[in-house]
Amino acid sequence: MKKRYFDVMEKALSAYSLEHITRYFNEVKDNGLCEHGFPRLTANIGILISHGRRVDLLPLFLEMMEFCCKNIPNVKAANDFSVREIISCLCEIEKSEVTDKETTERWRAYLKTIESTSTYNCFATTATDTVNNWALFTALSEFFRQKSGLCDSHDFIELQLLQQLQWLNEDGMYKDNSKSNNHQPIMYDIVPRGLFSLLLDQGYRGKYYAEIDENLKKSALLTLDMQSPNGEMAFGGRSNQFLHNEAWMIAIFEYEAKRYYKEGNLPLASRFRAAAERALCVTESWLSKKPIRHIKNHFPTETKYGCEKYAYFDKYMITVASNIYAAYQICDDSIPFEKSPDLEPCVAKTRENFHKLFLKCGGYGIEFDLDADSTYDANGLGRVHRIGAPSTICLSAPCPKTPKYKVDSKESFPFSLSSAVCDGGVWKIGADEESRYEILSTEKKDFSASAELLCRFDGGRIAREFYSVSWEGVRVSVSGDGEIGYALPAFSFDGEKHTEITVSDSTLTVVYEGWLCRYETDGKIISLGKTARNRNGHYRTYLATGSNMLNIRIEIIKIP
Repeated sequence: MKKRYFDVMEKALSAYSLEHITRYFNEVKDNGLCEHGFPRLTANIGILISHGRRVDLLPLFLEMMEFCCKNIPNVKAANDFSVREIISCLCEIEKSEVTDKETTERWRAYLKTIESTSTYNCFATTATDTVNNWALFTALSEFFRQKSGLCDSHDFIELQLLQQLQWLNEDGMYKDNSKSNNHQPIMYDIVPRGLFSLLLDQGYRGKYYAEIDENLKKSALLTLDMQSPNGEMAFGGRSNQFLHNEAWMIAIFEYEAKRYYKEGNLPLASRFRAAAERALCVTESWLSKKPIRHIKNHFPTETKYGCEKYAYFDKYMITVASNIYAAYQICDDSIPFEKSPDLEPCVAKTRENFHKLFLKCGGYGIEFDLDADSTYDANGLGRVHRIGAPSTICLSAPCPKTPKYKVDSKESFPFSLSSAVCDGGVWKIGADEESRYEILSTEKKDFSASAELLCRFDGGRIAREFYSVSWEGVRVSVSGDGEIGYALPAFSFDGEKHTEITVSDSTLTVVYEGWLCRYETDGKIISLGKTARNRNGHYRTYLATGSNMLNIRIEIIKIP
């Protein structure tokens, strides 16, 4: 796995040509350090060079590293992120001896002048401060400086950790949105827990070690259940659907594998390593596509389709390498494991902070959002994955009402796999933020996982939704008074290629990349005549309709 982690780092770097790197460096020299993208690129080039890769970039790297080490202490430029990565690079360079000691000692001298209160952007000054994940990055940066003998920041680190522990919920998941108890983004849960894992793995044994470790243990077991059968991290909130998403989850899984191996629990250690391998396959698959893009779609990079304003290529492409390096640091390849698909029945729920429900069985996995943030997601069933199939062929994330990321239309509307009711000739869909979902029951059997949900529509109408997931696919039953429906997304465009869509009265099929997604119903399928959009691309919108009771079957199959 360690070699594959470095292969991923090198592949991510290959998305930057020499001309691109040089142009980027010239812009930074002209404008100064403004954020952490450039130091992150510098650090990963140096780490790769230290391991005998991309040695052609050594002369340019030496200039870049000199610039970063000299300037970081003198300007607030998201150094909360950068210092840990630059220190890691320095340690790798010293270990490999690819440059002289005089140079590395000069870099050390620069980094020794860092003053936490003037160098970093976000940090706690008291235990009750409201500072989120940046303060944890800051703590890690200072821990890595301290570990390298460049400072004594013990009290500073302990204060940041004490303050950060307040954001962990009862399951040990990290609540990054301090403005609301709900609408917590999944990526900003995964990243802090990855940082905690790296901190403990690299030797932190301070006052809060036991509390952090216990929270990591609880949350990691839940994260296993939340992982898609395809290996993907759960959808939800900002910074989702980028290639760097799975990497911190991999780091978490590597940490837990070491935990259970040390405890003598080889089956669970192997299970975590297999989960890490499945997630790694996701990243490798996307990096194999040409040209390489930093988000899970095929739109031209310059369109920034699916990206928030901060999620630009120069910063988020190299983040793949940066995050996977943390997994490399934690990884212990002496722990044996067998590659294994995620097939066992599973039912998992998060706390109300994250409002998610997961069902898995037989290689199929589905994810519900019960109270979605309408600027990123939508209520209802937002994901149906089958192991091996393209994640987007059915749905990988909902289509939001008012996306905070860029799409190519101003006419956005919420859409997911969800029930619908007809009110005065107008269809209301459960994906809308005015609808309210609640879980009535869940059940796990030997060969299936199931759940019953209630959807309350604006105006008082209700619909009951029953889901069963098994080797045969996903079966849905919807019941309600009068004319009812169930929304069906048909993936139509990934930014480069159009899918093949066929529709009849009772069947809707989508053919994409050698796979077929089929919706079958005992009702009648109608088109809504609109196109919904999410980060992955475009979806034509349909409804299966019926009276009082409606059944739908969803299957995803490989075309022979």
